[in-house]
Amino acid sequence: MNRPILILFGALGLAACGQGGGEAAPATPARPAPTPEQRAALLATLPAPYNAADLDNGRRVFARCRSCHTITEGGPNMTGPNLYGVFGRQAGVHAKYNYSTALKQADFVWDGERLDHWLENPRTFLKGTKMSFAGIPVAEDRRDVIAFLKVETGYSPPVQP
Repeated sequence: MNRPILILFGALGLAACGQGGGEAAPATPARPAPTPEQRAALLATLPAPYNAADLDNGRRVFARCRSCHTITEGGPNMTGPNLYGVFGRQAGVHAKYNYSTALKQADFVWDGERLDHWLENPRTFLKGTKMSFAGIPVAEDRRDVIAFLKVETGYSPPVQP
């Protein structure tokens, strides 16, 4: 008789895993996801080599990251911070996320080139990071995931004068 209750609690516990400490959902609704046409248009505006990326491969590669990161606007921090708006953000700065001392003290802004080096091997890019991810060794996969993140996380290309 108690077994169904234990199974229910176990399932609820697993469903709550990785939710970043129970942060509340944003008060305002997030923007809708870009349409395929909007994605293609934004991809075309990205600088080389990202404008030649395969967004479907980028989405597949990002599946390795989903256990620790969300990418939706207003999404929760998990083991890693939410990545919406990461491009142009100072490293080690995101509301309600407890970064390693190494990232808190890092003096750079996230861009495609820095993220490429980070994703190749986070532990050698910045000594002392708490990110345990082994990295993405294939350069094309890194290019594709960076383009995917640019398209999905609110990136706006700089306005040319």
